[in-house]
Amino acid sequence: ITLIFSVMFSLLLPKGSQGKVGKIVITVFIMISFILPFKANGFNFDIDLSVWDHTVITEENRFYIGIKMPDGLYHSFHGINKNGNVGTLLYVHGNENARYIESEDCITISELTEKFIKAEISFDKALDIVKKKKIIYAPDATMQAMLSDKKGRVLIIEPGIGYRYEQENFSLITNYSILKPDITKPYIVSGDTRYEVAKKLLAGYDKDFSVNDAFKVLKSVSQKDLWATRVSFVYSTEKNKVYYVLNNDFSNVFEFQF
Repeated sequence: ITLIFSVMFSLLLPKGSQGKVGKIVITVFIMISFILPFKANGFNFDIDLSVWDHTVITEENRFYIGIKMPDGLYHSFHGINKNGNVGTLLYVHGNENARYIESEDCITISELTEKFIKAEISFDKALDIVKKKKIIYAPDATMQAMLSDKKGRVLIIEPGIGYRYEQENFSLITNYSILKPDITKPYIVSGDTRYEVAKKLLAGYDKDFSVNDAFKVLKSVSQKDLWATRVSFVYSTEKNKVYYVLNNDFSNVFEFQF
C-alpha cells in the first residue's frame, strides 16, 4: 500500500433540517470513512504530490477527486454522484484471498467503487454483486471500500475478508480491517489515532449535526507536511450541494451545486 490519507464522510441531511446533518461517513487515507444516517458526504484527501497527480473534477452528475492512472485518465475512486451515491477506496495491507485473477466470477474493488460513483450501478446492485461475486484487488493495489446512498445505507467491503451492510447511527472505516481487525493489526502505524479520534467525536453528536460540525471532524484528523490533506469536502443530499476546502484552508469553503 502506498500511503495516501483521505478522510471521507457522508452526511445525510433530513428534510426540514435547515442545514443540520443526520448521517456521516468519514474516511482517512490512511483513511477513515464514516456515515451518520442523514444526508451529506465529506472527504479529506491526503496525498504526496510527488507520487500522485490529482485534481478536483466537477461534472453535471459527479463531484470527485480525480486520480491520474497509468491509462492517462483521471479516475473517480473518491466521490459523489448527483443521485446520492458516495464511494471511497482505502488502501489496506493486502491478503492472498483477494489477489487479482482474471475471471468472470470476480470483480475488482476499484471497478465496483467507480461504477457506483458513476451511478452505473445502484446500492442494491452493489450489494447483490458482493453477495454473488468474489471481490478482488486491482492488479496494482490492495484496497477496501465504503459505499453509501442517500438513504443512509452503508456497505463496507473488504476483499478477501467479506462485507458488511449496516444502517447505524454512524459507520466508520479506516485503512485497517474493520471486519477482522486482528488481520491488519500488526500494520497499524504507531501513533495513528485518527480512527479513534473520529469515532469519539462522531459518538458525541446527535441529530443536530451540521455541515460545520462535519468540517470540524475532518479538520481534527487532517494531515500536514508531506502527506498533507489536499482536499476536504462535505456533501449535503438535502441541498444536493458539495462544500469543499483545499490544502487545509478550512476558512475558505468553496461550493458546488449539482
